Amino acid sequence: MEASATSGRASGGGPADYQIERRLAAALPSRTARIAGVDEVGRGAWAGPVVVCAAVTDLSPPPALPGRGTRVVRLTDSKLLTEAQREAFAEILPGWLSAHALGAASPEEIDEVGMTEALRRAAVRALEALPTAPDLVILDGGHDFLGAPWRVRCEVKADQRSVTVAAASVLAKVHRDRLMADLDADFPAYGFAASAGYPSPVHQEALREFGPTPHHRLSWSYLDDLPEWRHLKKHRDPLAGEGQLSFFQ
Repeated sequence: MEASATSGRASGGGPADYQIERRLAAALPSRTARIAGVDEVGRGAWAGPVVVCAAVTDLSPPPALPGRGTRVVRLTDSKLLTEAQREAFAEILPGWLSAHALGAASPEEIDEVGMTEALRRAAVRALEALPTAPDLVILDGGHDFLGAPWRVRCEVKADQRSVTVAAASVLAKVHRDRLMADLDADFPAYGFAASAGYPSPVHQEALREFGPTPHHRLSWSYLDDLPEWRHLKKHRDPLAGEGQLSFFQ
């Protein structure tokens, strides 16, 4: 596996392009090398799965959306797009991408093995679901949570700079947001549709009053701040990996 490295350009904010993909492809032996962009969503949530998307393009110009006036909205990190823009991109990206696939790890799996291993499993599930294994994987950030036998390149802010990672970012977030919104009917007090399982004030208040749902991660330290529900906390082997710091005030 190629050693992970971070890019020299850490700033972002503009539309994603193919500079990373073209630079990496030029260093690969095959002229038809397939490069997958991988991004995750849900790492910091207290409820719901962590979701990973792997996306592959043919390096053609990415789709754009009409904006105000003559402006266009170009593909970038999902966090820099509005909900409506993410939903619109999510409708057209699957038909434009050469391939894409999603993988997930459940709250129970996160509790059992820790977030780093859960992320790795979710990413492997996404990559193995692609019709053809990629020659190289671009991960957003500076940490290779994937590991062997995958050939990995870590790139800081790749979700803003790489078309393939930006596409993966949008599809992963839209997919997970929809999953969490579906839980709202059964657990309306927690505001899952609005918070996607992250610790919003509404979510925190519901936890204090009603305790965790079957969709909560029970090994995480927020339960230490809930005396009535602390007995539900799952204690994982420290060697299994990290959990999550508490956000309660």
